[in-house]
Amino acid sequence: MIVIKVLAILLGLAFLLFGYFIYFKDKYDLINGFEADFKAGRKNEEYAKRVGMAEFVIGIALLIAGFALIIFV
Repeated sequence: MIVIKVLAILLGLAFLLFGYFIYFKDKYDLINGFEADFKAGRKNEEYAKRVGMAEFVIGIALLIAGFALIIFV
């Protein structure tokens, strides 16, 4: 059970940081192949913002789940 707790916390931190850097700091190079697709016109900045927000929210959810597992289990 300790492995699941640690994994949830670490994944939550990773997703949270990637989402933060993509959404708030505009580091779109963290998205695989985005720069090439952006130059080709297949993806736009709105797509990158949605990806960043999705990762940010998933990171928050995983962190909350990890802390809930630590507290209640």
